Amino acid sequence: MDYLSPENKEFRKTLVALFLGSLIMYADLYSTQPVIPVIARQFDVSPAVASLTLSSATGALAVFLFFVSFTSGMFDRKKIMTLALVSSALLSLIVAFVNYLPLLIAIRFIQGALLAGYPSIAMAYVNEEFDKRVLGYVIGIYVSGNSLGGLCGRLIVGYLSDAFSWNVAIGFLGAVNVVMCVLFILFLPESRHFDSKKISLKRTTVGFLENIESPALVFLYCLGFILMGGFVTVYNYIGIPLMAPPYNLSQTLVGFIFIIFLVGTFSSTLMGRLSDRISRTQVIAICLSMMAAGLLITMMVPLILKIIGLAIFTFGFFGGHSVASSWVGILANRREKAQASSLYLLFYYVGSSVIGALGGVFLDWFGWAGVVGIVLILCLLGVLMSLSVNKMILKDRRHRHYYTHQRKVAGQH
Repeated sequence: MDYLSPENKEFRKTLVALFLGSLIMYADLYSTQPVIPVIARQFDVSPAVASLTLSSATGALAVFLFFVSFTSGMFDRKKIMTLALVSSALLSLIVAFVNYLPLLIAIRFIQGALLAGYPSIAMAYVNEEFDKRVLGYVIGIYVSGNSLGGLCGRLIVGYLSDAFSWNVAIGFLGAVNVVMCVLFILFLPESRHFDSKKISLKRTTVGFLENIESPALVFLYCLGFILMGGFVTVYNYIGIPLMAPPYNLSQTLVGFIFIIFLVGTFSSTLMGRLSDRISRTQVIAICLSMMAAGLLITMMVPLILKIIGLAIFTFGFFGGHSVASSWVGILANRREKAQASSLYLLFYYVGSSVIGALGGVFLDWFGWAGVVGIVLILCLLGVLMSLSVNKMILKDRRHRHYYTHQRKVAGQH
């Protein structure tokens, strides 16, 4: 059976479907992020406590991704992704009627748990169904849906929360996502290269051990932790200084800042293609350096410079995530792909929850400089990890070359 490539008729429809699925997921997942300051004021809690409406969802997503990775081989890829997206959209509709913070956090936790059925399955679907020559490009398109989904969700919620309330805003977002779920179902073809198999404890354990025994893969998982942890921390709390003097921006204007996510749509595709041609280590180092440079620019007082800094930071993040996630699929070529993808995303979303919540503490202690400081440290660690992955791969190749040569020599004698 043919793998999907630009020559296939279904190639573009499949790309659109994956893009829409990614857009739905990230719009729902981060729907409360732009209204964290509003939720904090309404319920009279600190920004760190209000951020639990986001951290609970990303934390549940991370935990349940782990379980999804063990059972993903049993069920049809498309059915799992569809269930995840539709149930999440319906829960966003329910949020429109919630005005009790513990209940909101509980619903967001359930939403995050259900969404675990989409990202790792989608990445496994990409690795199974698409020609390897276009993997970087395809995952770049998929990740661009992340950025646009995050943008649309934040813009809709930010604007409508000013005009009506944050409940109405998230409920409207859920209605829009239900419509996009229908398009997702219509456009995504059934899996052609997936064989359903029963859960085998032995097979699952072996696959899991293979995915964690590779130091290169473990470092890439940690890189996902760093990338997402830093990114969510910045966007969780950027609204706090911007809604305070000397800027005094409204919730709507703060929401419009998320238009910056559009650069991520361009960045993920560009860096994905670039990684197909040059060293992935170099591309990731460039992306992390851009994140660090953008953060430093946000320390400047003029509003326009803060926005420029956020744009550079965002460009670097989406490019880095696109390359790192595709790298996992490549290194896990002979391992359980869904498990490897799930482990990467497990670390990715744990970073979102842990660093995202910790950033609120640094904001309370040191102001915006505290947020910048902790994320700069993460960027430095990310560069070191990327370099380490490259060294491990080169070392492994030299060993394989050496043993192949030794076997040839032995055969000649």
